[in-house]
Amino acid sequence: MTKWVYAFGDGKAEGRAGDKNLLGGKGANLAEMCNLGLPVPPGFTITTAACVHYYGNGRAYPGELEREVDAALDEVGRITGKRFGDPASLLLVSVRSGARASMPGMMDTVLNLGLNDETVEALAREAGDERFAFDSYRRFITMYCDVVLGLDHEVFEEILEDEKAQRGVELDTELSAADWRQIVDLYKQKVFEELEKPFPQDPREQLWGAIGAVFSSWMNHRAITYRRLHDIPESWGTAVNVQAMVFGNMGDTSATGVAFTRNPSTGEKALYGEFLVNAQGEDVVAGIRTPQNLTEAARIAAGSDKPSLEKVLPEAFATFVDIANRLERHYRDMQDLEFTIERGKLWMLQTRSGKRTAKAALRIAVDMAGEGLIGKDEAVARIDPASLEQLLHPTIDPKAERNIIGTGLPASPGAATGEIVFTSDEAEEMKGQGRKVILVRVETSPEDIHGMHAAEGILTTRGGMTSHAAVVARGMGKPCVSGAGGLRVDTRAGTLLAMGVTLKKGDVITIDGASGQVLKGAVPMLQPELSGDFAAIMEWADGVRRMKVRANAETPADARTARSFGAEGIGLCRTEHMFFDEDRIISMREMILAETEDGRRAALAKLLPMQRSDFVELFEIMAGLPVTIRLLDPPLHEFLPKTEEEIGEVAKVLGVDPAKLTERTEALHEFNPMLGHRGCRLAVSYPEIAEMQGRAIFEAAIEAGKTTGSPVVPEVMVPLVGIMKELDFVKARIDETARTVMEEKGETIDYLVGTMIELPRAAIRAHVIAEAAEFFSFGTNDLTQTTFGISRDDASSFLETYRQKGIIEQDPFVSLDRDGVGELVRMAANKGRATRPDIKLGICGEHGGDPSSIHFCEEVGLDYVSCSPFRVPIARLAAAQAAVKKD
Repeated sequence: MTKWVYAFGDGKAEGRAGDKNLLGGKGANLAEMCNLGLPVPPGFTITTAACVHYYGNGRAYPGELEREVDAALDEVGRITGKRFGDPASLLLVSVRSGARASMPGMMDTVLNLGLNDETVEALAREAGDERFAFDSYRRFITMYCDVVLGLDHEVFEEILEDEKAQRGVELDTELSAADWRQIVDLYKQKVFEELEKPFPQDPREQLWGAIGAVFSSWMNHRAITYRRLHDIPESWGTAVNVQAMVFGNMGDTSATGVAFTRNPSTGEKALYGEFLVNAQGEDVVAGIRTPQNLTEAARIAAGSDKPSLEKVLPEAFATFVDIANRLERHYRDMQDLEFTIERGKLWMLQTRSGKRTAKAALRIAVDMAGEGLIGKDEAVARIDPASLEQLLHPTIDPKAERNIIGTGLPASPGAATGEIVFTSDEAEEMKGQGRKVILVRVETSPEDIHGMHAAEGILTTRGGMTSHAAVVARGMGKPCVSGAGGLRVDTRAGTLLAMGVTLKKGDVITIDGASGQVLKGAVPMLQPELSGDFAAIMEWADGVRRMKVRANAETPADARTARSFGAEGIGLCRTEHMFFDEDRIISMREMILAETEDGRRAALAKLLPMQRSDFVELFEIMAGLPVTIRLLDPPLHEFLPKTEEEIGEVAKVLGVDPAKLTERTEALHEFNPMLGHRGCRLAVSYPEIAEMQGRAIFEAAIEAGKTTGSPVVPEVMVPLVGIMKELDFVKARIDETARTVMEEKGETIDYLVGTMIELPRAAIRAHVIAEAAEFFSFGTNDLTQTTFGISRDDASSFLETYRQKGIIEQDPFVSLDRDGVGELVRMAANKGRATRPDIKLGICGEHGGDPSSIHFCEEVGLDYVSCSPFRVPIARLAAAQAAVKKD
């Protein structure tokens, strides 16, 4: 029989850390901490399987669930000596979500559950603190209404702010017990006014309402968006954790806080975090009050005059430090901790592997390997390859003039410039227009996830280093400045007031996530140097990976960038990109307009020295490393003018009749050019094009080999082959051109001729094509298009709908479709090897920089992947992780 509820507490638990798929990350780690004998409030976890059942059965619970929950509640009562819903011995609980993958702030939490008009009086008597009891009750009403009843918390915030204003106070902690009683009455009146029913008083009704709300929050908009951005499957579901309440808001000997065992921004081995005295956990992450530093060292570094936890509650602090160190050693990773101190007693509420910036991840992995906690292979495996993109963000040039208009906390490193927007919807809209924006908010909430994703960076006027904005921005690799209290945001007026300067939507600012500075206008940036910890991890990764990593590059700048990032050659040089320069497009158009072969050859002769010069520079930059050059691929009409005005201008330059140019343009027009007269089909129709390109390649290879002293072995790639005779025809021209050039130059060079596998027919007939092809390069962009029968340029309009409806898990143009396109790749690789055992196999589509696709390439046994220059470090790391996993 399926077990739906797992209990923990009193030094033992029914689960453990390895059960996170069933218990979620939070539940599994609560169980693990209990098993370690740490102070954890007792409770129980309703499994992710129950959530899956809930959604699979019309939002109905499993039949046995209620009985198991009752039994678990009784056990919590036994451990605590209390009873849920009983004023005589009151047990209150928290209800929290807990998916198997960390989703900070995306789902819902309810604290102080079990309070009502009767039990609040009992809590006041038991605690000897009426103010604390009614403060807890108003918190519960706010959270329960927001999470369960759908009444926004801002409704209650308005009441609270009005009441504080009437009393002339600024902080919640300045309100008395009588004040809170009155505010609670106002809250309940508001509930009845808005919902036409009283606030629920039955604790059991409250509990099941909260459990249902947590399950439902798995499918709220912000959670769906977060899952989409982080590739978390909807099918996983969330667990629900119900725990006995412990209170950080019971006076000056109580507190609550969050901490990381190492700095999540830099990786420094130092306790990092914040806390608040006389508060509950939501106060810290919500940014409603400015939190205090945990350690004296951090307080001094921050220049804060508010005492640290180390000074305020030294005994609890010492216990916490000991537990933090113990948990890091146990999990062998930096931990993200939540804790509450209730009247001097420390309670641990959560531990999990902490989210961190790429820079911090590298330092932590390298340091832990140095400390002997983990090995080098594990250090390599610890780094999310995609996160390395964070290191490629620019930083502000130290020589740049800084017009500082505000300062906040350096919540997430990197710098960004953009136009001010005040709402997430504006950020998303302007991003769609190709504009760069900075999202400016008083504080972000989980509903802002889409705007944060669209923005270049985030600026908030409230919140600390562990606020929602800070945590999410670090996870996204976005620069963030939080808690810039000197700035004033007026969302309604659409203005940002900074040091007497009023900025509005569309004005440009720069934020520096490293210093916390906010700057007016755009500021010069510098690219980071990838050394130190990055270099160490890359060296370890290169030591274990099997596949080579090349870059897609056709310009000298791209080639140099690729080499600086460790590329081991060029896997795709798109020669057509070389013909669009202003001085070349004229000759290209002359060639296209020529009516005879002689006319075409005359125009191509003008292009030859330009093309040769391009290849010489690429070969010299690569200094003997392999360079795969693809012959002309796109249809010829792409090089011709489109509008009547453009046609007139081009005709004048070429000295031809505009009507003739229009006629030729129309003659070349294709209804579906992606599947038209392109690739090898051009070389069959106009072999003189391939001959010119081949001559440029071979002459350049000879010249570059002499200048660098490193022999060049060019790889000539024939695109869009589907029929063996196409490749035979083009290869014969290439070979003849090579013989001619070598005779003319009196030099001999080695070269390879291969093809791009981008048609299903080519994959099916790969064993035949391999008779002529010395290498296959899988062009997975077109192979995906031709396999699915969809256009990459047009598919975005419906692929996201497919994702949302569960028809596909991922966009096949982002991550390789293993079952279809991948099967064709596997088939072609096997067939190619059967004919030519030493055939070189690579991939050069966008998938070459996608970690998941790279793992597939390792499984298939490809020799290399090729990707854009800025994704080379990602590919190097992903290839290493794939090799380690395969072993």
